[in-house]
Amino acid sequence: MLKDFIADPLKLNKDLEGISLKSVTEHQKLYEGYVKKTNEIQKKIQEADKSEANAVYSYIGELKREETFAVNGMKLHEAYFPLLGGDGIPKGKIFEMIQKDFGSYDMWKEDFIATGMSARGWAILAYDWKDHGLHNYGMDSQNVGAVWNATPLLAMDMYEHAFFMDHGTNKKTYVESFFKTLNWEFVNEILERVISSQ
Repeated sequence: MLKDFIADPLKLNKDLEGISLKSVTEHQKLYEGYVKKTNEIQKKIQEADKSEANAVYSYIGELKREETFAVNGMKLHEAYFPLLGGDGIPKGKIFEMIQKDFGSYDMWKEDFIATGMSARGWAILAYDWKDHGLHNYGMDSQNVGAVWNATPLLAMDMYEHAFFMDHGTNKKTYVESFFKTLNWEFVNEILERVISSQ
């Protein structure tokens, strides 16, 4: 199904601590580009000659590969923007699960930050349906490193566009700012939908 709308994941109207409104507003333009490209690619897939499909090269093959990049870019940003603007205080069911699955909140945070600092694209806290537990996964690209049968609960964008305007090359201060403004209530809402669907 084609996405014929642009969601409004950004409800901010002020600078956050370490993350400026200008930076997030510019960042959202990239998200809008992913929505536009998803529409464009999926329309071209509908119209493409499927009989030419070939693993070495074919137009339909390229469309299918780039579809995963555009769709993941769209969906991960829809998970990312609502995380901004919270009080940064972990709470609720997600806090309890993090402590259970990682031993402590601090142990989880250390691992998640290391995941983000070593990832070229995204750091994801995901609920894995195989063991019904939480895992930190790193993605080098939006379509490289995704884990099947796992639902992202917390997505931290580690592409340069997420932090360069406010932090230059200093990824560490961006990550610190991300945690200070993290909306844990949104993470709990996602987790609640996941748990209630079991």
